[in-house]
Amino acid sequence: MKRIFLTFILMTSLLLSVACVQKGNEGGTTNTGDTIKVGVFADLSGTTASFGQSTKNGIELAVEEINNSGGVLGKKIQLFVEDDQGRPEQAKTVVSKLINQDKVQAVLGEVASTNSLAAAPVAQEAKVPMITPSSTNPKVTQVGDYIFRVCFIDPFQGAVMAKYAANNLNAKTAAIFGDVQSDYSKGLSEVFKQEFAKLGGRIVSEQSYAQTDPDFKGQLTAIRATNPDVIYVPGYYGQVGIIAKQARELGMNIPLLGGDGWDSPDLWKLGGEALKNTYISNHYSVENPAPDIQSFVKAYQAKFGAKPDSLAALAYDAAKVLADALKRAGSADPQKLRDAIANTQNFNGVTGKITINAERNAVKPAVVLELNPAVNSFIYKDTIYPEGMSAPTADTNTNANSSMNMNTMTNGNMNSNMNMSMNSNAINSNAMNANTK
Repeated sequence: MKRIFLTFILMTSLLLSVACVQKGNEGGTTNTGDTIKVGVFADLSGTTASFGQSTKNGIELAVEEINNSGGVLGKKIQLFVEDDQGRPEQAKTVVSKLINQDKVQAVLGEVASTNSLAAAPVAQEAKVPMITPSSTNPKVTQVGDYIFRVCFIDPFQGAVMAKYAANNLNAKTAAIFGDVQSDYSKGLSEVFKQEFAKLGGRIVSEQSYAQTDPDFKGQLTAIRATNPDVIYVPGYYGQVGIIAKQARELGMNIPLLGGDGWDSPDLWKLGGEALKNTYISNHYSVENPAPDIQSFVKAYQAKFGAKPDSLAALAYDAAKVLADALKRAGSADPQKLRDAIANTQNFNGVTGKITINAERNAVKPAVVLELNPAVNSFIYKDTIYPEGMSAPTADTNTNANSSMNMNTMTNGNMNSNMNMSMNSNAINSNAMNANTK
């Protein structure tokens, strides 16, 4: 009888021990295996699947390099990839699965800010660090202190194109043609409008479209009647390629301007020769001869058979920033990892040196690129820095924007109506409520 009682006590203790281990692994906070689990969520089958595929590719390349170099903290990184189909509700569902079932210790994603905003509260509540490579909506990192990004935000991006239109293209008048269904487009439109006016420009027409519209010629005809010097079209590649074609068919050969939402291999198929005389703000230039960039481009092309767009580059940087933070944290403990990501300073990424500011946003420049449909590539035109961040010295060759002719942008006047302010290094995203990509 005594032996049976002792056996019962031993078994009970063992079961309680196992239960404690399982409970400690909730939310992906503990990893007792030989891998560090990282979740990835992206649109792999929806309307922005090109964005999602590029993001997945960039992360996979980075993790392959990290693991081939010995991994992190003596462990290999194991990716768990989920398709959110480009739908916010699905993004929330898959991130919940990654955290609660797969027990990931960090999350990378998404591109569309609407999807990141849906998923970020799940990561924040579970206290699992999340890094978005390319969601530019200021609200994303405002969800909580476990949410980060490695891209610039749209209050800066919209102002960059207003500055380029006024100062480089000598535009005095502009029209805005935005996507009424896209928070990204609406946010950029508002920033461009206000900054262009501050630079002495005048908005002569504002038109909108929906992503399901089959034809844009009615709105373009209305814009043509106002004879603007430039047209700002802050949309996604699926629509802007067709808009460019229809604008040229109407004899509108003036410059078309856009943002990083244009950057997709599918854009060339949709727009073709109509993409001549168009310019976009973006995160890096694939043509930059800096050794680190060209090494990345070569490796990406060898693995995926195509040049990496900016979304692939940002995703690559996000994975590398996470690995660097894991090393500095010395463990995958969520609090230590969160703190290490927050303390990222001057990380040499292919999209530029990355410093995470107090709002958990990346302080970095933007590049302006001209589209060249003859060879389906982008021509570098300019690099514009946020106030308080200077261009690197000429001998720096590890920065994504280091070997080009630099131009520093002064954003000190970005206030009041746009509800924006600059700290010593970047726009204070807490003051901006525009909804963006």
